[in-house]
Amino acid sequence: MEELKKGVLGFPSLLAVAVGLVVASTTLVSLCQGMGLGGYGFILAMLIAWVLMIFQAFTFSELAVSMPRAGSISSYTEVALGHFPAIIATIAGYIIVQLLAGPAEIAVASIVVKNVFFPGLSPTLIGVLMLFLFMLLNLLGVDVFAKAEIVFTIIKIVTVAVIGLVGIFALGNPQVTVVAPPPGIVDIIGFVALGVWLLIGTEFICPLVEEAKNPRRDLPLAMILGLVIILALNLVFGIAAIRFVPQNLLSTSPTPHVEVASSILGKAGLYWAGTATFFATAGVINTLMASVPRMLYGMAHAGQVPAIFKWLHPRFRTPWVGIILMGLGMLVQILSGISTIETIVVFIVASAFSWLLAYIIAHVDVIILRVRYPRLERPFKTPGFPVPQILGILGIMLVLIYIFPDPKMKREIYKYAFYFLGGGAVYAFLWCTLKMKKGLFKPIRYEEALKE
Repeated sequence: MEELKKGVLGFPSLLAVAVGLVVASTTLVSLCQGMGLGGYGFILAMLIAWVLMIFQAFTFSELAVSMPRAGSISSYTEVALGHFPAIIATIAGYIIVQLLAGPAEIAVASIVVKNVFFPGLSPTLIGVLMLFLFMLLNLLGVDVFAKAEIVFTIIKIVTVAVIGLVGIFALGNPQVTVVAPPPGIVDIIGFVALGVWLLIGTEFICPLVEEAKNPRRDLPLAMILGLVIILALNLVFGIAAIRFVPQNLLSTSPTPHVEVASSILGKAGLYWAGTATFFATAGVINTLMASVPRMLYGMAHAGQVPAIFKWLHPRFRTPWVGIILMGLGMLVQILSGISTIETIVVFIVASAFSWLLAYIIAHVDVIILRVRYPRLERPFKTPGFPVPQILGILGIMLVLIYIFPDPKMKREIYKYAFYFLGGGAVYAFLWCTLKMKKGLFKPIRYEEALKE
């Protein structure tokens, strides 16, 4: 059986993936819109979201190093809960979500890159060229992907940090002196889902566990340190944004981060923003192209998706079928205009809804596996188990209930989230009953999962 490359990714690569997926063009937009809608109260929502994400980092770290399989959430859940929830968690919580979030991410970047650097080019053409570049980097091997990801991540961290620090230390001329009163506690809870989007996704390093040099040490550290770095960047840039740009402009502009950069640094800020946007999107799409096909690779070995997804390139040992199909799925949306800059907030929060349900399943996985396999070797154990898992589940449920302050937007978010989950559930039911011919909720043994 062909296998993925072993012992390729060191700690810098894993940290770059953890930060690289999360610091994105859409998160910069969401951060500015959150600060515009909630003022300094949005910072409290962001801190609540950060605690929830620390809890999920504990959960995924324990699961990934105890069961080091590329399938990630599907591998853990098939042992804890059975194939049906395992497939739903991966299809609805990750694959469908990323097929929508990826093109939305490219939509932001292509608009900004066009306006700042190439006003004569079509944003659709820019988006297509970006997509093909990241497909190629991933097809050429995990080592090529990792080197590119480190470069992308360093550039965007430095760029975002510089803009934010200049704004905080008032090296420019702050234009905003009056900030709206902070929202009430119910509104703050409603903003937590948007805050989660600024921090969600560090567990995308888990599908790379089989290719890591020292996953037992590096994977948990990369997730936790990554969340610290991401929070610091968001705080710096968010505070700078509200000092230089009026809240109504932050909440309504399709590219508010560009408004922030130009307000702080003038004309030079446009180029800084353009650079930050390109490399932010580069890090995200590059990571999606690496992680999601490896999830499909792991699912194929478990029989949860067609066997074609476990085919590896004979030279580069990359899951090329998943990479190409992921790219084609995004390409269709870019060319059709389904994911546009106008639909970003709805897609973002609906995606966060499905993603957070997958987090609940992961927390449940940890609890069940602790009970069912008490003697299993766990190189990383959740501090204070099961408190983080229980608080994580309760906190996520509260966020899902108060998903967004605006009732009309809330209905749209629930509608799209229902589509994601419904599509995943239909596929999971049909595949389990007709193809796999296995019980929907019959867990497999841990030893069997490791052999897949």
